[in-house]
Amino acid sequence: MIVTKLLNDNQIKPKEKTETISKWILEKSISIDELISCAGSLKGPAKATSIEALECATKANPEIATLSCLEFITDTLTDKVPRIKWESARVIGNIAHLYPDKLEHAMKNLLINSEHQGTVVRWSAAFALCQILKLNTKLNCTLLPAIDAICKREEKTSIRKIYINAIKKK
Repeated sequence: MIVTKLLNDNQIKPKEKTETISKWILEKSISIDELISCAGSLKGPAKATSIEALECATKANPEIATLSCLEFITDTLTDKVPRIKWESARVIGNIAHLYPDKLEHAMKNLLINSEHQGTVVRWSAAFALCQILKLNTKLNCTLLPAIDAICKREEKTSIRKIYINAIKKK
């Protein structure tokens, strides 16, 4: 597949790879399902770059996301690689409003990532969890007390502020 060829080309910088794949998705040169199919078999940096491209594309146009995208990204939240965790969380944050009744599993994985040692993973989880909170669904019964607990243990003020601002806007 063309994505795999691009990702394996060591002459191209990672940022350019991300931008190219994102552009392909937005222009519909490749479908999100094709990217997901390819990314599912990738490891480490190549998988993270694919998910980052998906994050860029869904930030520009969230409506391109499919239910299979949400399911794939929800699963990648549990990956060992921190960059995959944080890019996946950002995708969830971008598309949560499209699937308000399909976010329970994503929320559970994001809550786990809210305890990760990496600051960027925790920041990205906060972003996504707050996007879910803003939807005002039945998940808020679980999410609000969880966010309260996170705020009490989170050492980074910048991350706590994300949660506090989302609660204030509720």
